[in-house]
This record gives sequence, structure tokens and C-alpha cells, in this order.
Amino acid sequence: MAKSSELSKRLDELRREIAKHDLLYYRKAQPLISDFDYDLLKQTLATIEKDLGLTTSNADAARAFDDRAQGFKKKLHREPMASLDNTYSEAELREFEARLLKLLRMEELEYTVEPKIDGLAVSLTYQHGTLLYALTRGNGVEGDEVTANMLTIPTVPKELRGIGVPEFVEIRGEVYLEVKDFERINAAREEEGLDAFANPRNLAAGTLKLLDAKAVAKRPLKLVCYGLGACEPQRPIERQSELRGLLQGWGLPVLQKTCVVAGIDAAWAAIEEIRQLESQLPFQTDGAVVKLDSFTLQEDAGRTAKAPRWAIAYKFAPAQAFTQLRAITLQVGRTGVVTPVAELEPVRVAGSTVSRATLHNEDEIHRKDIRVGDTVIVEKAGEVIPAVVGVVLEKRLAGTPVFHFPKVCPDCNTGLVRLPEEVAWRCPNVSCPPQVERRLEHFACKACLDIEGLGEANVHQLVEKAWVRNAADFYALTQAQLLELEHFAQKAADNLIAALEKSKQAPLWRLVHGLGIPHVGAQTAKDLARHFGSLEALAQASEEALLAIEGIGPTLVDSVRDFFAAEPNRELVRRLEAAGLRTREVAT
Repeated sequence: MAKSSELSKRLDELRREIAKHDLLYYRKAQPLISDFDYDLLKQTLATIEKDLGLTTSNADAARAFDDRAQGFKKKLHREPMASLDNTYSEAELREFEARLLKLLRMEELEYTVEPKIDGLAVSLTYQHGTLLYALTRGNGVEGDEVTANMLTIPTVPKELRGIGVPEFVEIRGEVYLEVKDFERINAAREEEGLDAFANPRNLAAGTLKLLDAKAVAKRPLKLVCYGLGACEPQRPIERQSELRGLLQGWGLPVLQKTCVVAGIDAAWAAIEEIRQLESQLPFQTDGAVVKLDSFTLQEDAGRTAKAPRWAIAYKFAPAQAFTQLRAITLQVGRTGVVTPVAELEPVRVAGSTVSRATLHNEDEIHRKDIRVGDTVIVEKAGEVIPAVVGVVLEKRLAGTPVFHFPKVCPDCNTGLVRLPEEVAWRCPNVSCPPQVERRLEHFACKACLDIEGLGEANVHQLVEKAWVRNAADFYALTQAQLLELEHFAQKAADNLIAALEKSKQAPLWRLVHGLGIPHVGAQTAKDLARHFGSLEALAQASEEALLAIEGIGPTLVDSVRDFFAAEPNRELVRRLEAAGLRTREVAT
């Protein structure tokens, strides 16, 4: 009796904890724990329910995934959108096949195996080939209508084309963000003193749930389609493996990597192949999806209250390693944001050696209670940049001091400042050497003026020799100076001079972006250049004129006006124009 009482108490605790994490993951896209840790909680819950002779109700199963949010119209799915059972175990994968063989009375089964994209599930509904609406999964029965947001994705067709388009069809898919775009967006946020997003899935989910489609359009969401819901008058194919070609023929984006195999041994080999290719995929994948290939057998297998019996997601456990935190150093960015960096005892994680990892900001360090000397857990989930995800408290030595964020810049000794609305500390000294170097690297980078030959090492030398203090100084460099740089021969000097000359013809938006105005990214730079037409007009723009541009708010207005109000920046603009850079939009 006492054991039953203890289990019931633990059951209540687990249900409350899981409900909290469901809210953070599905509704807010701000999870506090990894998928692996969440799935462990769910497995523990299932074990206790089994020990107590309990079953999960349909309502509880629906609540386990519910991404519905306020501000969106709700619509019913014609055919419910189920989630998949998942496992991290090869043995459980083999049990999945054993159940199917017994249920279907078959000796061998064919499966499709494809990467599991870590994104947000959606459904596109077409009638007579025309898009009616797009829904999130919601609770599986009812979803949020996100049609306007989905239409910001270039590959979402308003009309299906090709042969065999049904009178009515629900197309199932996943919205995601490519890893390179995720890393670029996070780098920009950290430069601005804002919290970094945890992973591409959270960012994609949060973006699709924005109420302003114009804001959604500024983030490069992608869609991949992989399934059918309701289809009338009938499904035009018989096998899952035929679906990719069908969807592609209708003009929908599909996965490039999928295969058909016979038996679970071959399915396991395909999963291992996906695991090996994980780092080469453009998107974050957290496993592989195994489905019965035959639609007839899928229908015969049926479903439970929670998931179809004919499919399972095999999930990759995140690559983790334990190592010692040797020090916490500070890195100063181009806008003065000071980012703490974990200096680690080198350790192998997911096939590469990791010796450094970002700690994001002071609040993250205190939230995780990270201290120098700790044994920490380093993780690379889905091949995204390494992160310190936790501390092994059992190995902490007694008396290990709490980390206190320094109050002065490590490079110029200027006192650091932190604005009330920001999570980051900043160095306010615009002449701080790392800030100067980062601003120059930003100006020359591929996303701005694209000046090949002005990478980190060469910019550092130019600043160290005091030949370059701002971007205009690049255009006064001589071949003689360049030949004095380390590892710089005649050809390299010629190429850099040519690249500088070529950069003078760059479009105005690249120059605006390259100036490094806080909060002005590439898309905003394009909007500003298009609206004002010249750097001079932008520099003189009033608050009202800036606010008239869609998507620009008070913070960005203040940033632009403050930038051009500073005399050093006005002088920089004058010198860049004198050097021959294009400061006006050119009609095309």
C-alpha cells in the first residue's frame, strides 16, 4: 500500500512537470530541457502508469502535443494529425516490427526510412488545386490557421499543378529553418545583446506563430512535405514510397533523402546511414522516421489513442561529453556586447574536438550555476554549435566559488554597462580594439561589401599597425603597405586592391548593412535603401519618415538616428562617398 501511495505521488509530480514542459515546448517554443530528457520523463510516466494499472486517456494524449496559441483562428483537420511514437532504442525498434508482423500476419514488411526534420508540423488544405488554408498541428484535431504566414515561404504553392490533383486534399509537412540561417540569426541577436534562440526548431516554431506575416517573411522559413491527410475522392497511389514523386509533381517541396527497405535490419542500416550524414544535412534532424510502405497495410495496422501503429520515430540521443571548465573568458563583439565563453579541456563530441563553447550571457551562467573548475556536460544536438547544457554537481569540489561577471572590459578596461531591457553587458568604448576589428570584419564580410581578403587575421594586422581605424581607411591602403603584412605576397595584394575597387559598385543596401548600425540587419538595410534611395536621405531621415516604413519600430528608429547623429559616423559616411562608394540606389 505504501509503495502504491509513493507511486501515485510520483505520478502526480511527473504529470505536473510534463505539463509544464509541454506548455514551454508547444505553446511558447521555449523549452528548458532537451528532447532526450523530456522523453525520459514520458517513459518514466508510462512505466508508473503501467505499474498502477492506469491508461492514458485520449484527452491526455491530445494535450501532450498542443501548439495552439492565442491570436489565431482555429480550424478542424478533416483527418486528425497524429504524432508518432518514438524510441531511442534499437531493441524497441525491433519490437515495433515484431508487433506489426504478428498483427498483420506477415513474414516480411517493407518500410520507408527518411530523416526526421526537427521543425513544426503543419497541414496545407487544397480544394480543386487551390490553397484554402494552412494549419498547425494544434492538438491533432484542431489547429491554428497560419495561411498568411505560410505564404511567406517561397516554395508554398497557391495552386497545385500536374496530373492527378484530388478534389480535396490535406498535405502534411514540416516547417523548419536551415542550420546556417539559424546560426546567422543567433549571431546577430547576440551582437545586439538579445537572448539567443535555443535551436532551429524553437526559432521556426516561434516565427510561424508571429501575428505579423511581414515579420515572418524576414526569416527564411522552409517547408518540406511528406504525407497526406484526408484525400477525396481517393488517394491516387498505393505506397508511401510513391508519395514523394506525387507531391513533387504537384509542385510541393519534398525531402531529397528517402529510401525503401525490406525488413528491420535494412531499416536499421538506413537509420545508421542517416546518422552518418547528419552533419551534411542543411537542416537539424533529430532522428529517422520508419513507416510501413503499403498504405493498405497502414490501414490494416490502424492506430492507438496516441499514434499510428504503422510508423515510429527513431530519435538520436544528443551527442554529449563530460569535460572540465578551465576558465570563462570574455569576447567583445562589434557592437560592444561582451559574451562569456567556456574554455574547456578539449573533448571529442559528435566527431569533432570541442575546446570552446558559448555561455551566451551572465543570466545563463547563473541559471545553470556554472562555475570554473566544474565538470560540465557539453552537447552538440543536430550538429548545431556546441553548448554547455549542465553541470555535474556531484563532482564539484567544496568551496568552488560562484562566477561573478567582470565589471570592466577585458580589452580596454572601460567599465561595462547593462541596459535594463537587455541580457548582455556591453563595453561602451567604440574605440575598443576588438570592437574596431569586428566592425571592420562585418563591413568586409560576404553579407555586406563582400571584400575577399579582409578576413580576421588580415584585419587584425591592419588594426595593430594602426593603418585602419574605420572602413574608409580600407580604401586608402597601398600595395606597399599590404606587402608588409604577414603571408601577403604580390598576388594577394593585387587581389585585395581589385576586391576593394569592385566593392565600390555594391548596391546601397550592402553599404547600409556594412555600416553596422545596431539592429539593422540585411533585410532592414534593403528596406531602408529602397525607401530613402540614398545614404544622405537616410542620414537626415526624421522619426516620422522612419516609422512610416513597415516593420520598423521605435527601437530601430532611435538606433538609426543616434548612429547618424554621431560626428565620427557622419565623417565616415563622407569619406566613403569621397572614396567612390555607391551611396545612391541605381535604377534597374
